[in-house]
Amino acid sequence: MGHFIETFDQTTLFVEDIGEGTPVIFLHGWPVNHRMFDHQMAVLPEKGYRFIGVDLRGFGKSDKPSSGYTYDALADDLRAVIDELQLDDAVLAGFSMGGAIAIRYMARHEGKGIRKLALLGAAAPVFTERDDFQFGIPKDNVNGLIEGSYEDRAKMLEDFGELFFGHEPSEAYNRWFHSLAMDASPHATIACARTLRDADLRDDLSAIEVPTAILHGKNDEICPFDLAEVMESGIEAAEIVPFNDSGHSLFYDEREKFTEELIRFFEK
Repeated sequence: MGHFIETFDQTTLFVEDIGEGTPVIFLHGWPVNHRMFDHQMAVLPEKGYRFIGVDLRGFGKSDKPSSGYTYDALADDLRAVIDELQLDDAVLAGFSMGGAIAIRYMARHEGKGIRKLALLGAAAPVFTERDDFQFGIPKDNVNGLIEGSYEDRAKMLEDFGELFFGHEPSEAYNRWFHSLAMDASPHATIACARTLRDADLRDDLSAIEVPTAILHGKNDEICPFDLAEVMESGIEAAEIVPFNDSGHSLFYDEREKFTEELIRFFEK
């Protein structure tokens, strides 16, 4: 079942809503859409969970406006979804940029409607290195993604995919995943890359009071594993689940473990 939900600024978001039971809200990473959770969309409803996949503004089937790509605005969009669906006991699961948005939501909206949080290869609390933060990736790397988006977005995404996957996907899967990224608005792709580059969520971590699972690939070249350790130290009730054989794409590299660990966390 698909919902179209209007946000605070009349942007319409597409939300996939499948199954019954405990609701699990999935926030995708940059620059794809909720369909990246294809396996979880198939499996979780069979296990008694309600899969709720949100296409962030600018991505997938959601509207693609010219503004609203800060973490504050994206967190406010999530609040609109939670309010419209009347969720009060959900699990929030955010991957990469989606993990950063989930953290901002928990701080900005005091975790309304959320009982547990799963951070999946999260691009947080700070995605890029700076004078007082030695982790993350160099800002110039993100600047290169932005420049590539202007020059040849398809090629930039193809090159980005070489860092993304810890295990080389099949040619068919690679084509499909690339198509998810190409469905995004070019403007949203660039604007969200700037947010990833510049945002700082360190002060948000202490506001998270719900049980939190941090699933993170040990070989992640996009969001280095050090970020998971920083998040764990800043969130009171956090637990790291390392994925020793995964890069950034832990949902693909260790697919069965990824789903099993999520379900274990849901039921804990």
